[in-house]
Amino acid sequence: MTRPESASPLSRRTLLAAAAGAALATTAAAVPAHASGNSQNATRPAQKKAAPRLVDNRTWTSYADWLSGTANGTRALDGERPGVTIAAPAGTRTYTDPHLHKKADWEYAEWLSPVHALSVPATEVVASWNARTPKGTWIQIELQGTYTDGAETPWYVMGRWTAGDDESADIRRTSVDDQSDGKSSIWTDTFSIDDTASGLRLVSYRLRLTLLRAPGSKASPTVWRLGAMGSDIPDRFTVPASAPGLVKELKVPRYSQNIHVGQYPEYDNGGEAWCSPTSSQMIIEYWGRRPTAEQLAWVDPSFADPQVCHAARYTYDYQYEGCGNWPFNAAYAATYKDMQGVVTRLASLKDLETLIAAGIPAITSQSFLKSELTGAGYGTSGHLMTVIGFTADGDVIANDPASPSDEAVRRVYNRREWENIWLRTKRYNADGKVVSGTGGVCYLYFPAQPTDRQRKALAAVGVR
Repeated sequence: MTRPESASPLSRRTLLAAAAGAALATTAAAVPAHASGNSQNATRPAQKKAAPRLVDNRTWTSYADWLSGTANGTRALDGERPGVTIAAPAGTRTYTDPHLHKKADWEYAEWLSPVHALSVPATEVVASWNARTPKGTWIQIELQGTYTDGAETPWYVMGRWTAGDDESADIRRTSVDDQSDGKSSIWTDTFSIDDTASGLRLVSYRLRLTLLRAPGSKASPTVWRLGAMGSDIPDRFTVPASAPGLVKELKVPRYSQNIHVGQYPEYDNGGEAWCSPTSSQMIIEYWGRRPTAEQLAWVDPSFADPQVCHAARYTYDYQYEGCGNWPFNAAYAATYKDMQGVVTRLASLKDLETLIAAGIPAITSQSFLKSELTGAGYGTSGHLMTVIGFTADGDVIANDPASPSDEAVRRVYNRREWENIWLRTKRYNADGKVVSGTGGVCYLYFPAQPTDRQRKALAAVGVR
């Protein structure tokens, strides 16, 4: 969401931003330079020390991945898009929805991932998933990890998710508050070590996926992608500047969140807070997907760009009371045919150049004072925008939804300013207080069957 720098953010988002700002992603270690010459006595040039890895991505997507987990009533699906679904329910459980105030029984089946040892002992972990949830079904994603001191976390709920949101909804899509063991906590969509200065880190985790459906139903959720990103980044107010290396602009649709101010205030106070779903919708349509007329029939026909209203509604987190839940946005993107979505962190604008060169735009999270980003015209404690290219000078071309009209959405921002406000983990707010930066957070949406070039670009930034 976009929050004015002078505003008093909701405590939940303030804490989430603090958690998110603790990490900055580096997607791969640098390769040491090779010594040259054949002579045994030749002078070898000094090897470049490999940069430490600061992010770890692990995703289960292939048929072999799904077979590697422990099934309790689930079965793996092979084919073009492998996944996991209900085979025979493992049992029945009762869930009382805190938002619908409705108690109901659900058949369930579970899939438990193998333990994943983090290549980066982490201060934060964010899960992502892509799924289909027919009416009468939903999913729950949980994480349990092991600390550097050998103790285990409880099973933390990372999200209860369904694609649906009509008047007869089975559950409300929701994060879960008040989860902590005194060492770590869940802040909306982010696992976070409470005291990073203590040296405590998460060294491994496993994910538990629960598929639920109405008793007696033959319907089942199907999950195609499940994973998590762990990261640990030292605090920094500035980041090294990267040298420009690409001149390219992708043709991404332009949508303004601000033309929706006052519309559907039940979804996070209307358009003024819709930067995340507006950015999501731009990239979804870049890939040639969009809601049908039937799906948009609920929107007031006098409203422009009804698909933005639709995106806000279907990314809305009923516990957080906002549309800025990172995994919920990625999961929404994957509800469109043959699309994938993931939340990650990137190391620099060089990573974004790699993606843009392969035709993959990105949604980035940043916070800044009005004076820190020339031409923005506003300051914010948290805002999402879409990076679509780079100019001949290396400056960033962004579709910024915090614009007065669709036509005004395309912006060119100074490379050095933009890179720093996106990647730093500490900054000074309007009151001169030290607060967290956003640390390179990025949503990536791409086809279920990417091209070879796109696959290589994604792999280069740590995503598969």
